[in-house]
Amino acid sequence: MRTINRQRYWQQLMRLGEITEAERPYTRRSFSECFLQGRAWLTEQMQAAGLTVHVDTAGNLIGRKAGTHPELGCIMIGSHSDSVPSGGRFDGMAGVIAGLECAQVLQDHHITLNHDLEIVDFLAEEPSEWGISCVGSRGISGYLTQDLINTPHPQSQETLADAVTRMGGDTTQLSLRTDVAQFLELHIEQGVVLEHKQIDIGVVTGIVGIIRLSLTLTGQAAHAGTTPMNLRKDTLAGAAEIILAAEKLAQQFSQREHGYFVATCGQVFNKPNASNVVPGRTQLVFDIRSDTRGWMEEFADALHQMIHNILPPRQLQLVEFERLTDTYPMQCDETLMQHIEAACKTEKASHQRMSSGAGHDAAFIAKLAPSAMIFVPSVDGKSHCPEEWTHEVDLSRGVAVLLQTLLSVDAAARPV
Repeated sequence: MRTINRQRYWQQLMRLGEITEAERPYTRRSFSECFLQGRAWLTEQMQAAGLTVHVDTAGNLIGRKAGTHPELGCIMIGSHSDSVPSGGRFDGMAGVIAGLECAQVLQDHHITLNHDLEIVDFLAEEPSEWGISCVGSRGISGYLTQDLINTPHPQSQETLADAVTRMGGDTTQLSLRTDVAQFLELHIEQGVVLEHKQIDIGVVTGIVGIIRLSLTLTGQAAHAGTTPMNLRKDTLAGAAEIILAAEKLAQQFSQREHGYFVATCGQVFNKPNASNVVPGRTQLVFDIRSDTRGWMEEFADALHQMIHNILPPRQLQLVEFERLTDTYPMQCDETLMQHIEAACKTEKASHQRMSSGAGHDAAFIAKLAPSAMIFVPSVDGKSHCPEEWTHEVDLSRGVAVLLQTLLSVDAAARPV
């Protein structure tokens, strides 16, 4: 049985984590000089693993190994090497190095797959300074629209198109990939389920859709000392009531069976934001996530109605209720999930099916081809922070499952 080199995998993962902004580990923002340094190192490792390396038009770094039957298409394995500010060493990076390790095992044992194999570092999975996430996976799946491409940087005014060009891409030549046969991604869970249940592997059933809503309330700014309580038009107080009512509603949705649902108000922008002034304008941004599209729409409609019930007694106005982003839930491929479960049995790894509450590049690649994800436990569920950690034994087990899945998926399509 082909096995991974655990020491090699761990050393390469830790080495990539060392390529960081010195003043705020672990930070490797997309489009930055540090990001390009990481990609230069990845290019060397891909080439050493026998892969032919290039950057596609969407700015994705791709290492490719030809198969014996290219007409079958390619099996793509990928994730991302960029991080959030002061992030961790595992989110995204663990999946890129996992794909690299699979390629290295094939080289070690002189194995050529039936399919072509691609190991991909997708560009800018994390929201970039342009406010757009999953730039590379959007770019090859038809979801990097002209409006997104033309988005200017808030400070430098460089367009996203020009930034992709700096990474080696060319957004004027974007096209749908039609040769992807299957897509696999290994990722840390970024939650506590696997660790708390002491389960080795999460077989991801789907990735939540995300609606981000921006709503703005107007009232009347006034002197905090001279304006009687009963005459105030306090938008922040109204916003607080909306947030608490939305939380209660979200809790009700989350208790429904056969689905996953969460909603969060994560941003509050308040004007004039002075301690001695009654707020006169407040903006809230809600993040709504579910694996059931109908629930997302139902919650958004209920939130809208709830706001209209809350505002009149407070003499406030709703002047904006806008969808900033809207992505649909993605369902993982049943056949690929069965391949992962069979690989778990081969590796004697406990496993359970579970939904992903976080977004991933797989959500966009699933528009092109059957896709699936493998989760490994996160210590205390911590992610997007320097304390993010997954034990070497857990990651190695996940990479071993990924390798066995790759081999079984490839063998299942063997030409007659």
